[in-house]
Amino acid sequence: MSTSTTPNVPAPMKIETTSLEVEQLLNTAAFTTKAEKFIGWGRKNSLWPLPFGTACCGIEFMSVVGPRYDLARFGAEVVRFSPRQSDLLIIAGTITEKMGPILKLIYDQMPDPKYVIAMGACAASGGFYRAYHVLQGADKVIPVDVYVPGCPPTPEAVIDGIMRIQDLIMSGRKRIGRN
Repeated sequence: MSTSTTPNVPAPMKIETTSLEVEQLLNTAAFTTKAEKFIGWGRKNSLWPLPFGTACCGIEFMSVVGPRYDLARFGAEVVRFSPRQSDLLIIAGTITEKMGPILKLIYDQMPDPKYVIAMGACAASGGFYRAYHVLQGADKVIPVDVYVPGCPPTPEAVIDGIMRIQDLIMSGRKRIGRN
């Protein structure tokens, strides 16, 4: 007859702490991180968009800011209409050749770091307007970080574009292309 031996495994210990011990731990604890990560976290969660709405995409952006989709959940609720107070430019709609220099001026007035979303087919590529007076993409005038497809794009796609900007901010990556 064989004898089976069971190893002596100690039972898991239950650690009980009082609220006083937890408070003492919190008073003596310190968080360590890189300053760039902390600053990126703050920038990511406090975007101030400037909507440059010229067509139907501007109406779609209004629905994203409204109560049904609530862009405030993503830290981008403080919509500003002054480029000097904004760090995210949302181009929503058709850009004509005459608007190009104005768009460039608005972009230049924004403080660094600044980010750009081209929302919809017209802002990304001129849309179905293949005419001399329509700019065939906002990237002909200013650099674009995120393109949101659609005509008009769905509110979920716009929120995804905001989240991609937030990922760009947190990763610390720089824009590829012109500055």
